[in-house]
Amino acid sequence: MVRFTTLMIALLLGLAMPGHAADPLAKQLFGSKSAPSRHKPAAFGGYAKGCLAGGVALPESGPTWQAMRLSRNRNWGHPETIDFIKELSRAAARQPGWKGIYVGDISQPRGGPMLSGHRSHQIGLDVDVWMLPGHRLNLSRAARESISSISLRRANGAFVNRNWTRAHHEIIKAAASDRRVARIFVFPGAKVQMCKDERGNRAWLRKVRPWWGHHYHFHVRLACPRGMRACENQNPPPRGDGCAEAQEWVNNILNPPPPDPNAPKPKKRREYVLADLPRQCVSVLQSP
Repeated sequence: MVRFTTLMIALLLGLAMPGHAADPLAKQLFGSKSAPSRHKPAAFGGYAKGCLAGGVALPESGPTWQAMRLSRNRNWGHPETIDFIKELSRAAARQPGWKGIYVGDISQPRGGPMLSGHRSHQIGLDVDVWMLPGHRLNLSRAARESISSISLRRANGAFVNRNWTRAHHEIIKAAASDRRVARIFVFPGAKVQMCKDERGNRAWLRKVRPWWGHHYHFHVRLACPRGMRACENQNPPPRGDGCAEAQEWVNNILNPPPPDPNAPKPKKRREYVLADLPRQCVSVLQSP
């Protein structure tokens, strides 16, 4: 009887035979939670392999922001993230043509892997900010499901298009200048354009990293809050402003290098089960 009980508990917690086909996927477990855990706010694990305790919701609307795609229920984050979003939205509202920002995905109520979309955004410290200027902050819930952002890229990401403005530059600069921010992901052409246009202190450019996609939104990643030992920071960006690296991305888009015949074939990523995540995520998931 004891052996049977032990086995049942292990199966319920997803701790038996990690990766076994019988184990429920972590994305199903976390995606089914509609409310945060009853814990002190904390991020456990890494941006692409972790969970969020005591998540805080970004209010659906504020004086200088609106949360978009509310049906996804991904407007939850660590309190530092929510505070950062509000501050950035106020900075954006000072730019011509912007009354604030449209906020995309942050995290699920308890973080963790998502049912669709991102591999990151798991610990409440990532947020997507739309490139579409927030010029209407009274959108209905229905409108927020149907409206789309705008793309700023041209030539598959090598250049910005006519939608790019100095305001985009200044808003991304404001985000990168925040001490809490570790990285900002944006398409290569935007990084190169910012490198060309910046005439002041260039230190903030180090945090702006080129990455595929990210032309409908820019992705802000906050560092782990101080004292949060179970949160795993990403390695710091390389030294320097990163402009030469971004230009190399653009050069490779315009003149792709020949494929490496000896390159290993990419392996299909295995879906995580609960046992793959930090042990604290069991408690986060079990919380009422």
